Amino acid sequence: MTCPAILGENIAYRYGTQDALRGVNLQLSSGGWLGLLGPNGSGKTTLFRLLSTLIPVQRGTIQVLGHDVSTAAAAVRSHLGVTFQSAALDVRLTVRENLKCGGILFGLTGRTLRQRINDVLEQFTLTDRQHSLVGDLSGGLKRRVELAKCLLHRPRILLLDEPTNGLDPRARQEFWETIRQDREQRGTTIVVATHLMHEAELCDQLLLMDRGLVVGQGSPAELQASLDGERLTIRCRAPQQLQQPLQALLECDLVAAGAALIGRPQNAAARIAAVVAQFREEILSIELARPSLEDVFLERTGRTLDSPDPSDPEGSGDEDTAANVPEAVRGGA
Repeated sequence: MTCPAILGENIAYRYGTQDALRGVNLQLSSGGWLGLLGPNGSGKTTLFRLLSTLIPVQRGTIQVLGHDVSTAAAAVRSHLGVTFQSAALDVRLTVRENLKCGGILFGLTGRTLRQRINDVLEQFTLTDRQHSLVGDLSGGLKRRVELAKCLLHRPRILLLDEPTNGLDPRARQEFWETIRQDREQRGTTIVVATHLMHEAELCDQLLLMDRGLVVGQGSPAELQASLDGERLTIRCRAPQQLQQPLQALLECDLVAAGAALIGRPQNAAARIAAVVAQFREEILSIELARPSLEDVFLERTGRTLDSPDPSDPEGSGDEDTAANVPEAVRGGA
């Protein structure tokens, strides 16, 4: 029987007295695409760090392609391509020089290294920029160089932590198209940590995470199908003052998200007229839509994906930089 690409059982992790992960289980088949979806402080970055061997497992077990991350970390790293939230590139070197340094770290040399560099330059449409300094590139181009570097050794598993942070919509679209093509060509297994719904919808499977727990698991379609009814979003001038009276009128709980109040009342369409009649001056807009992944998360946690946990145990460490990534995993090993 073929072993899963990733298998995690009863994973728990603490920062001091704060629980970051509490009994997480996951399984991903080879060639699958798993999304870790949750706000800052949900535990997804800690889980990502454990999968990439950046931090040691405290409790539970994690196996990558049959190798235990605690006892066979080097074997695990040889199969991983990793991109962190901040690029691990030397801005003083050219694109080609960065790729060469990355390849050497993976043990590539001579003709093999030169050919792999040429291959990824062509794959990521970087051939005409290979002699440009990385420091002169746009954010989107830097991300492409970062991804090209972590694919030099042709890893079987790609780990991406908030990979499109700071990119404009076009650069994001190009990034994910490149990922999709690589997966189609090589059957790459992908794990992405994100708080963005449209990125989560690209995945085959999702783990919805909140305060260290998995609060939902399944395909995006399965998770959305778990909710009945429609989502009502009311944008208003003073949401905090209107929350209680609107809850009474709609007979449902409403969650404040910025200038909006979000809920799922029964017979929402029939109740909208009463809301408008009573609060016309205070309401800016009303939207009725099918349930989204945001609604699934809201239903199961009582908060939105853009509302971080104030007691976030991951703290400022939620963003990795090249400075605090060990050489063994920097750039994707």
